[in-house]
Amino acid sequence: MASTIPVQHKPVNDGQQRLTGDSYIRPHLRNLSPYQPILPFEIRSLPGMRGCPGVQVLSTRLGRKPEDIIKLDANENPYGPPPEVTLGALKFPYIYPDPESRRLRAALAKDSGLESDYILVGCGAGELIDLIMRSELNIICVLDPGDKIVDCAPTFTMYEFDAAVNAASVIKEVISDVVLQEKPKCIFLTSPNNPDGSIISDEILLKILELPILVVLDEAYIEFSGLESRMRWVKKHENLIVLRTFSKRAGLAGLRVGYGAFPLSIIEYLWRAKQPYNVSVTAEVSACAALQNPTYLETVKEALLRERERLFNLLKQLQFLNPYPSYSNFILCEVTSGMDPKKLKEDLAKMGVMIRHYNNKELKGYVRISVGKPEHTDILIDCLRRLSPKYSTLNQFLSFFLCQHLVRDWSCILFVNLLLKSQRFQGKLAF
Repeated sequence: MASTIPVQHKPVNDGQQRLTGDSYIRPHLRNLSPYQPILPFEIRSLPGMRGCPGVQVLSTRLGRKPEDIIKLDANENPYGPPPEVTLGALKFPYIYPDPESRRLRAALAKDSGLESDYILVGCGAGELIDLIMRSELNIICVLDPGDKIVDCAPTFTMYEFDAAVNAASVIKEVISDVVLQEKPKCIFLTSPNNPDGSIISDEILLKILELPILVVLDEAYIEFSGLESRMRWVKKHENLIVLRTFSKRAGLAGLRVGYGAFPLSIIEYLWRAKQPYNVSVTAEVSACAALQNPTYLETVKEALLRERERLFNLLKQLQFLNPYPSYSNFILCEVTSGMDPKKLKEDLAKMGVMIRHYNNKELKGYVRISVGKPEHTDILIDCLRRLSPKYSTLNQFLSFFLCQHLVRDWSCILFVNLLLKSQRFQGKLAF
């Protein structure tokens, strides 16, 4: 059985033993030869994009323009896609993308202040999570009995899902105790945390990094927290990995672009294990384009932060919801007053409003609401007010009163019905 404790150490000044990054790499992966991908003509750029020109890979190496190269080495279709496929300024959509995402990594290095050597790009952060699981946890293909990870529930459910796919055991206990007793190989932390929007302080993170465990910090929502990313920390801490995404910050969830900062002693082996063409041309070009417009990204972020505060204050006024303060672009709410959270979600869905409900025991009595545009908030609050127990009770009373006492007074019936439908009356009933 493979040990669940990394065995390689590096001496430090205080006489203690410190784990190095490659201590977490499974032995057979250290000897794995990387896949040799085919190089593209060039790394694409769009006209008008400043500061991040395309890098001509084959063009530079051969001293020829892309149009002058006869590329018959990767079984690609030189005719390209049908004309109905809109690709804008992309010149060579039938050529495989750059396997190293050089252009995007260079842009991310400029954006983060961390050299591109420390950065790896993936098809969403989810791909990187799976890659970490397979590469660092002795669970590539087959898990040896005893391998474990720490999952700080309630949190992003993909950690537990990927662990299950890779046959890893998941521990949900107090971190310091479980690391010493159970000797897990990896811990996943999320700051801000999904779904409650809480954050991890520098002090707590530093204490966790002192433990003999690989720490994966997911910063998918860091832009909404007002805190700096810890990406640059990987240069000092060989047991730290920091994950980021374009899904929240840049609104590119549909294109699947994620990235991570890794110690050099770890990223060397991830390059060997990752799929060669994991980030599409469209995804890379779009991510680079987003980074070229920081003003827009900042404007959108500020709009969401303002709306988060407004939404939180409106949710607090509803007697059946208890919202939690959030550092992210969503708000977790406890459902109270005897209301069924699952039914609340279903009733809102019938009204065309979708929120998140959880079936797991930690969050069974909660719902999560994403921050949208102001008009989205208005519609949500209107629907929630209609579902308020107070509104439902008065609605039933007025309907009964109409049937019993005013059935012959059509003008009064019309008046009460209009009253029930009015926004002003709905607001009074809900509060």
